[in-house]
Amino acid sequence: MRYFLSENCRPVALRLAEERTLCAFDFDGTLAPIVEHPDLARMRARSRRLLPRLSRAYPTVVISGRSRADLLRHLGDIPVARAVGNHGAETTRPDRASLRLAETWALAIGPALASLKGVWIENKGASLAIHYRQARNKTQARTAILAAVGELPETRTVGGKLVVNLMPAGAPGKGAAVALLRDRLRCRTILYVGDDDNDEDAFALEADIAPVRVGRSRNSSARYFLKRQEEIDALLELMIGLRAAGDAGGKQER
Repeated sequence: MRYFLSENCRPVALRLAEERTLCAFDFDGTLAPIVEHPDLARMRARSRRLLPRLSRAYPTVVISGRSRADLLRHLGDIPVARAVGNHGAETTRPDRASLRLAETWALAIGPALASLKGVWIENKGASLAIHYRQARNKTQARTAILAAVGELPETRTVGGKLVVNLMPAGAPGKGAAVALLRDRLRCRTILYVGDDDNDEDAFALEADIAPVRVGRSRNSSARYFLKRQEEIDALLELMIGLRAAGDAGGKQER
């Protein structure tokens, strides 16, 4: 993996700025720091100022594991081309069948997890998130969660940071959402930034993509990395500045 903010990667960023590039971001751990409870997540003020500027310069989307409604609440008045929830599966409001399915799963696994302190189930409409960040014995909690969800038919799990996400087996992931949005927004290249296991299918896309992971990992398909979440602001500033410089150069040539 190469450090995206290094001088050695400047040609990569410059090429993205010169093309019609889709800028796609995860939310938690990428645009906003990871916190103890999802409801407490907030983008820093600097990030909130920079993201609208990026969105004016490039087609910009946010693809989150959160429900789409929850993601929109956290974005607030920040203008983006698309906001996609539930790990890429929710581009609009979830249908009634998905809502009933998530409720059925929650009822099925609830009794098996009720005795585990610090474990709680978040119903996100089109998926479930079983959180164990607050569990005292996190290994034991994860083992119990995986055993419980393993009894459910036609589901798949998506890993995360101290959370197990449960989705329908055939639900699209973030990679499929990124590819779809690239085509719909008529983009040629992709900048995708994420931090977790549910971003890996986007990192691994067979496309003209610069995949950037927040936090270096030998097991990731991402080719580039940021050292820590706070560096997202430097990445936003870099891409805004390169596009502005390119636009100014084009005007001078004309």
